[in-house]
Amino acid sequence: MSENQNIPDSSLINEDLAPVPVSRRTWGTWNYAALWISMSLCIPTYTMASSMINNGMSWWQAVLTIFLGNAIVLIPMLLNGHAGAKYGIPFPVFARASFGTKGANIPAMLRAIVACGWFGIQTWIGGESLYHLIRAWTPSLEEINTTSLFPQPLPLVCFALFWLLNMFIIYKGVESIRKLLVFKAIFLPIAAIALFCWAVIAAKGLGPILKEPSKFSDTASFFSFFFPALTAVVGFWATLSLNIPDFTRYSKSQNAHIKGQAIGLPPSMTLFAFVGVVVTSASAIIYGSPEWDPVKLAGRFDSKMMVTFAMIGIIISTLATNIAANIVSPANDFSNLSPSKINFKLGGYITGIIGVLIFPWKLMADPNGYIFTWLIAYSSLLGPIGGIMIADYYFIRKKVLFPDELYQHKGRYGFTGGFNSLAIIALLAGILPNVPGFLINIKLMAPGAVPGWIAGLYHYAWFVGFFVSGILYILLMRSSKTSIQNTQPSYVAAD
Repeated sequence: MSENQNIPDSSLINEDLAPVPVSRRTWGTWNYAALWISMSLCIPTYTMASSMINNGMSWWQAVLTIFLGNAIVLIPMLLNGHAGAKYGIPFPVFARASFGTKGANIPAMLRAIVACGWFGIQTWIGGESLYHLIRAWTPSLEEINTTSLFPQPLPLVCFALFWLLNMFIIYKGVESIRKLLVFKAIFLPIAAIALFCWAVIAAKGLGPILKEPSKFSDTASFFSFFFPALTAVVGFWATLSLNIPDFTRYSKSQNAHIKGQAIGLPPSMTLFAFVGVVVTSASAIIYGSPEWDPVKLAGRFDSKMMVTFAMIGIIISTLATNIAANIVSPANDFSNLSPSKINFKLGGYITGIIGVLIFPWKLMADPNGYIFTWLIAYSSLLGPIGGIMIADYYFIRKKVLFPDELYQHKGRYGFTGGFNSLAIIALLAGILPNVPGFLINIKLMAPGAVPGWIAGLYHYAWFVGFFVSGILYILLMRSSKTSIQNTQPSYVAAD
């Protein structure tokens, strides 16, 4: 483990959770830029942007909201990435510094469950694409019905087949996905450009598209949607803003991941979002109503070969995104529960099973549900975790960790029984203000049950949780009797 030869507890380490040696930290700036370009160019990015159009925004309002949200979430992404690059540790191990060697399972599981939800959504998109591919050659098949609890049998079979394909990739190991990621990095930008050109030609130029006005009647109604939408954009990458150490642990230097993420994340998200809003606006002109689901839109094309080409591309790129973004991290999180018993593959299988149980077709059926029920809801859980981890690393520990002791229950990160009770208190305090608004949103509480300003906090869920938990954690830790030694251990490389 290190020069002081402390022996780690076997219950806290395995090959996937151990620090990455400096000799294996080979990722440079363009590796991170390519990673973000690859992950940003996905169907949920498109649907997030186009759903804003569907809810009344003009094209420039939607694109600006996407850009602002990604610029904001880049900040915690870079802050949390520092520990991964400096110490070579993954997210669940980094969380032990603030939550305790056992308490780290709390943020790890919250983050893992969210990733399972994303896995389910991406798997549904892949299965939906497979169904539309079949439907292109069998026009008698009906549209997928997501109004009932379960879709028709054939769409469910397609979903199951795509799910099995994901499980097979997990069985073969993540190295098998590299060729798919290369394909995606080449194919999806070309497909996005082709879709953009189709929209401009079919709508007879950009003019009709860009002239579509905002549907909001006044400033108040606009901002009542803008702030929840902005929170949803931040929430979109709230998962990765926590577990980014899973990737930065391979970085050659701090500058490599900082520059790479800055180059890759906001620009690629904004550009692909622009394609989404243009195509959705064009679909309203062409078909009479906006189509915010690109899979359904591609299914409307007249050419069977064009539909087939589009669906195969979506299937492969969705598979690549699912493995890279929604399997690697939760598999590590589940492994953290019991490193000696749960390896990467078993963690991946657990992710796949939970991903089915969230009924992803119901989330994707409604743009309001996608933004307000899914994106904002989970951001209310992850924002407080991010606030605590950043507060602990920068304000309490001054960026100094003792890696060996992160793998020992009896070290400084064992706290009391493996749990830092102050972090758990701060976490609950950050989640609590958003609970009434969530319950009202899913109709389990009447709108008048709490004052309007309390219910309205839910629209700013990530921000509320991040700052409430972060600030409270600093106050609690500084007022406690916990002694924090910030002398850098000699065996850790400088920044």
